[in-house]
Amino acid sequence: MWSQLVPALRINIFFTILLGIAYPLAVTGICQIVFPHQANGSLITQGNTVIGSELIGQNFSKPEYFHPRPSAAGDGYDATSSSPSNLGPTNQKLIDRVKADAAKFHKENPDYTGAIPADLLTASGSGLDPHISPASAAAQADRVAKARRISPESLQALIDAHTEGRDLGFLGEPRVNVLLLNLALDKQYPTQH
Repeated sequence: MWSQLVPALRINIFFTILLGIAYPLAVTGICQIVFPHQANGSLITQGNTVIGSELIGQNFSKPEYFHPRPSAAGDGYDATSSSPSNLGPTNQKLIDRVKADAAKFHKENPDYTGAIPADLLTASGSGLDPHISPASAAAQADRVAKARRISPESLQALIDAHTEGRDLGFLGEPRVNVLLLNLALDKQYPTQH
């Protein structure tokens, strides 16, 4: 029995050290050297204050800002409660929430006459998605332009400048990071408070 147990124990200890300690330390060290911004959460700072992450959405509700897609994470964009709603398409709670979100969108954007982009009515799988589609940004552009007293053309140029393309040219969809776009808005077209 010991002739079988001792080698199994040695291999277990060896792989625990290799895969449980050495490999994670090596990967962490390499990431800190090669990709330090991403390895540390892609945090965005102003001065010495962390104001958010490029990877986690934030709730914006003022008319002079672009609004994110709905979040099912806690009270909205709560990283400790990341989860989808898990409500199916025939669930009445989901239907009521989508109808309420559509009514809220129309109230906030009365000049918009097109179909509401789907991502403004549906939550992401994590509930923390920081992006909206370029169509969702365009749907909110009139409201933001009026609130900031800028031309829609200037605002569309800013949206275009902050539209990220498909990863590797073919993965995913074009998208706009709401936090980065709103920060660029504040920098280029500050509001008068």
